[in-house]
Amino acid sequence: MSESGQDKLSGVQRFSPFLPLLGLLGVLFCFFVSLELMGTSMKLLGKGFAEQLIQTTRNPFIALFIGILATSLVQSSSTVTSLAVSAVAGGGLAVAGAIPIVLGANIGTSVTNTIVSLGHIGRKDEFGRAMGAASVHDFFNLLAVAIFFPLELVFGFLSKSSAALTAGVTGMGGTELLDFVGTMTGPVVNSLVALMLDSGVLVLILGVLLLFFSLRYLVVLLRSLFLGRSERLINKYLFGPVPLALAFGTLVTIMVQSSSITTSITVPLVGAGIVTVSQIFPFVLGANIGTTVTALLASLVLASGDSALGAAALQVALAHLIFNCCGVITFLPFQTIRRIPVRMSEFLGVLVVRNRAWAFGYIACIFFLIPLIIILLTRNLNF
Repeated sequence: MSESGQDKLSGVQRFSPFLPLLGLLGVLFCFFVSLELMGTSMKLLGKGFAEQLIQTTRNPFIALFIGILATSLVQSSSTVTSLAVSAVAGGGLAVAGAIPIVLGANIGTSVTNTIVSLGHIGRKDEFGRAMGAASVHDFFNLLAVAIFFPLELVFGFLSKSSAALTAGVTGMGGTELLDFVGTMTGPVVNSLVALMLDSGVLVLILGVLLLFFSLRYLVVLLRSLFLGRSERLINKYLFGPVPLALAFGTLVTIMVQSSSITTSITVPLVGAGIVTVSQIFPFVLGANIGTTVTALLASLVLASGDSALGAAALQVALAHLIFNCCGVITFLPFQTIRRIPVRMSEFLGVLVVRNRAWAFGYIACIFFLIPLIIILLTRNLNF
């Protein structure tokens, strides 16, 4: 071989260790784009329906399920929370009625990572692990709502505590964080949506196809990169000690401004066998806290003007933060309690390995059918 040929070969060999990393970054970008496309498609298809849902009732029990259904339709808890705050500011909804919608939105937002787990459906054991990773977020939110929603109904726990905090911090002001993921993917997503003629159905199909493609290669690349030293570092820090994992989950979600993205990233990691459901659980709870920060800071800006809109926005944002913090305090410190949602999600993982129909039935019932049926059956009841 000539000297120039040897130089070229050595250059490729020096660069080759970076190829898997570049591939991972490219696939992650596709993954983020697919999530944004799915969210955009749901907004195109369901945002008007979500607005109508929020404006139809002042019944807090129905409002909870409206929050679940509306967020499952638009795949954005921020959108649903903003709609609820707007309804409060317009006098069509009391803050006490908006809070159950926010609690429901907390459950509905986890539909994204549960749908993401379907990307592993072709590989049975991997699918079971992925479904366990996705649903641990669901079960935590469901259990937290089962505890704190009755406290809100009977004692006004969240509305009173958030009102007290609102009175204390009004006028402090705040700043809006940069949306890093939105900035990166926005031009690509907007171009693809325009190419699909703003059709919600076509955008959804494209998003799902891109999701399955990115997940297929994401798992392969994660396995190749995180075996050995990298895997040990992830287990030691990112999903290591509980307080550290909680902090990382919070910080990462603040940076990407989406708990759906943060928690969805954990699904292929568990599916690939790199980490376990127990390890990601504190990280997921951190994501629940982190997702409230942007809206909280933005509402502080509004509250600085002493307007009714600002006060309402701040109170709803604080209620969301209080709820998630109380959930963490309830479940995380004690291992016995911490294991409850983990075991529930692992059991679901076992069920979907036996029969994949459990996965579709679970998603359809928890996020769509049960909320819709309860809304229809109880819409005439008054509390």
